Amino acid sequence: MYIPPHHEETDVSVLHALIRAHPLATWATYDDGEIIVNHIPLLLDPARGDLGTLFGHVARANEVWRRCSKTVSSVVAFQGAESYITPSWYPTKHAHGKAVPTWNYVVVHAHGVPRVIDDKAWLLDHLNQLTDTHEADQAVPWKVADAPADYIDRRLDNIVGLEIPIAKLAGKWKVSQNRPDADKRGVVAGLLAKGSANATEMADLVEQHVAPRPRT
Repeated sequence: MYIPPHHEETDVSVLHALIRAHPLATWATYDDGEIIVNHIPLLLDPARGDLGTLFGHVARANEVWRRCSKTVSSVVAFQGAESYITPSWYPTKHAHGKAVPTWNYVVVHAHGVPRVIDDKAWLLDHLNQLTDTHEADQAVPWKVADAPADYIDRRLDNIVGLEIPIAKLAGKWKVSQNRPDADKRGVVAGLLAKGSANATEMADLVEQHVAPRPRT
């Protein structure tokens, strides 16, 4: 991934926070001259390894678990807030016209060699963790144990576990850092006016790079 220095994010805690907030990953692996891409939710254990370890599962019918390389690193991408940025939000555009559209986004790429886990006890524990994590904000959280045990047992036969120890993390925060503060404030105002959760999240990220106004 191309990352200009002013867009690079290296704080592991910040990168981990994005992974947790946006857990549906794009997983790209390689086999026999072909890049194989899948989309799966992943859990992060920050205490496993220097950069953490990712955990997930795929359908047994999905051949990726047989084809993912045991020696070649996979890439897992987590996409955070993103938004089109119109130059109409820049005061400088109205002053001299020297501005073009762009796209703001935050993304994390995790690199690591995957390990396939075909073990029912591991899978059941993983499903409990995955469910508890994503049901936590429900009024009445669903639990794996709510379903009949024999039904869950059959479902476990249809999935295979995945573990990816993270060997490298790369973060790109393209949030208008290269614009003057006046333009950043214009971007924040424009995004907030859109009113969507995604635009508001991006506005917050841009605002973090605006210098405080001097006190009068």
